[in-house]
Amino acid sequence: MRSILACFLVVTCLAAPLAAEELTGTLQQIQKSGKIRVGYRASLPPLSFLNKEGAPVGYSIDLCKAIAEAAKQEIGSDISVEYVPVTSANRFDALMDNRIDILCGATTKTISRGEKVDFTQLTFVTGGSFMSLKKTRIMNNFEGKKIGVSKGTTTEENLKRLLKEAGTKAEVVLLDSSAEALEALNKEDIDAIAGDQVVLIGLALTSGNPGNYTILPDLFSYEPFALAVRRNDADFRLVGDRVIAVTARSTASVVVSIARAVNAAATTTLPTSAPPSAAAATAPCVLPPPYRREKPSPKAETSLLNWLISGYESGEIPASI
Repeated sequence: MRSILACFLVVTCLAAPLAAEELTGTLQQIQKSGKIRVGYRASLPPLSFLNKEGAPVGYSIDLCKAIAEAAKQEIGSDISVEYVPVTSANRFDALMDNRIDILCGATTKTISRGEKVDFTQLTFVTGGSFMSLKKTRIMNNFEGKKIGVSKGTTTEENLKRLLKEAGTKAEVVLLDSSAEALEALNKEDIDAIAGDQVVLIGLALTSGNPGNYTILPDLFSYEPFALAVRRNDADFRLVGDRVIAVTARSTASVVVSIARAVNAAATTTLPTSAPPSAAAATAPCVLPPPYRREKPSPKAETSLLNWLISGYESGEIPASI
């Protein structure tokens, strides 16, 4: 966690504070109010979630803390950070209605969303996947099953399109949050959760019983994450871009190798389904061939995994949420 703040200090040394009359948009507003308002979702580990004390933590939260510190240096005066909880359904309205200054969490950067808000550089790249209870042995056949997904997300859109294209008759259950989805799965009100794979891994790891779940390795969508800010606010977006760029460049090659190993270990230690029955083996598969990046860029992934390494070693990531 401290590494991200340390990285951003390099940025602030390169940028001199702007005079009051030069400040515009969000930076001017932050200076006048003396605070920056960070919108976050509370159940998206390891990106944004609440620790045992009820305080927002996570990789994206740390990035936003560093951006707040960079904004402080840009403005040249002290500011406080106000954390404002949002949902997948109201997060963009909160930003456009000026209730928050930056949207921090797991937000996929899309062209259609870019018509409403603006985005920083990418912070992480993942894709949609499925998580189910190990004991159900669903594998990847969801015919006649109930699949929970957070409403107002790109995963909802991609899931519905996937089921339609595959001709799979499954019920899509819209839920308000990942925490609600996990609760519904544990109660067996739904058969699986569709979500960003990195978030599903985080949910399993922070559930207290990761061995209860199966996460499919295949991805059915491409989800490039970024932080969202208001449109036409280039100065404030640049503050965020500088922090993210320095964070991505700061990881040494040895950490890249360690992070990849940790990522592989985290994935393989998650439970896998028992061998399917003969009927399941011949059942139609809902998933298309997994999405593969031709030229994977490890920078954002490495930064997140480095956060995971330091968080679990220091005990800052709780055993449950």
